[in-house]
Amino acid sequence: MNKVTATPDALALLQEIMADHGPVLFHQSGGCCDGSSPMCYPQGDFIVGDHDVQLGEIGGAPFYISASQFEAWKHTDLTIDVVPGRGGMFSLDNGRERRFLTRSTLCAVPGAA
Repeated sequence: MNKVTATPDALALLQEIMADHGPVLFHQSGGCCDGSSPMCYPQGDFIVGDHDVQLGEIGGAPFYISASQFEAWKHTDLTIDVVPGRGGMFSLDNGRERRFLTRSTLCAVPGAA
């Protein structure tokens, strides 16, 4: 299952971050709408929880979301983009004057009329 993709701008920022920090992973923060920030961490600095769900990967970086948030978003596909601004306090995009942004697209719901 790969329910996450990235824009070319997001992949370029990701490559820049990985050149500075090595392998990274993403964890979607607790927002529930467009504008929620995916957090980017060095792979050894973030412990993936037993209830986190891997949505897929972008640019070689695994992308996780909490199980409860996955329940709310399970009928969406996520696109990671980049916009001007500061990233989350502990996210590796902070201080680069560009930040990752999650955009969502509602998918067809099986069995829905």
